[in-house]
Amino acid sequence: MTEDTLPDGASAEDLARHAAKMAKKKAARDKIMAKKEGEKGLIIVHTGAGKGKSSSGFGMILRCIAHEMPCAVVQFIKGAWDTGERRLIEGHFSGLCQFHAMGEGFTWETQDRARDIAMARKGWEKAKELIRDPEIRFVLLDEINIALRYDYLPIEEVVAFLRDEKPAMTHVCLTGRNAKDELIEIADLVTEMTLVKHPFRSGIKGQKGVEF
Repeated sequence: MTEDTLPDGASAEDLARHAAKMAKKKAARDKIMAKKEGEKGLIIVHTGAGKGKSSSGFGMILRCIAHEMPCAVVQFIKGAWDTGERRLIEGHFSGLCQFHAMGEGFTWETQDRARDIAMARKGWEKAKELIRDPEIRFVLLDEINIALRYDYLPIEEVVAFLRDEKPAMTHVCLTGRNAKDELIEIADLVTEMTLVKHPFRSGIKGQKGVEF
């Protein structure tokens, strides 16, 4: 590299220092990665008030599809919605991903606790069936944390199943606000989405392609 091709304000010494710094970082990173050889089926929790919990879960579903890993979705709350992800999966990838919409809407829409409990139980029974299936590598339990928050399902039962019966190499992702402490405790990966701004608070309704 000549003086004419250096970035504005950078000297050859600056670039040399930067290269040495990055080489040191790479060596340290390589040393850390060399020790990371283990694999296991993860329990993943996406929670928090911010947007992106289900979106991230479906992002992983698409990754599984791209890797030709059989996977499945069980929706506990938004089952009545006509969503883009449901259209895409059922229309194009049903051979790799099962999609089970078990809910009938948010609890304030149904206004029938007994019915909500029955639908949550039906969804959980399907979830257990899918998780037990040795062919399925990843199961997304979308909005199950809402069902657990309202005690439609016993948290003790869900935790015990994930801890004791989930196959060793099966990944399970559980989404929804207000994840229970018991679930967070057994999870391998927990992400809390933080709400900074949301257009709903400014009177903007959910947008196709962004929210559903």
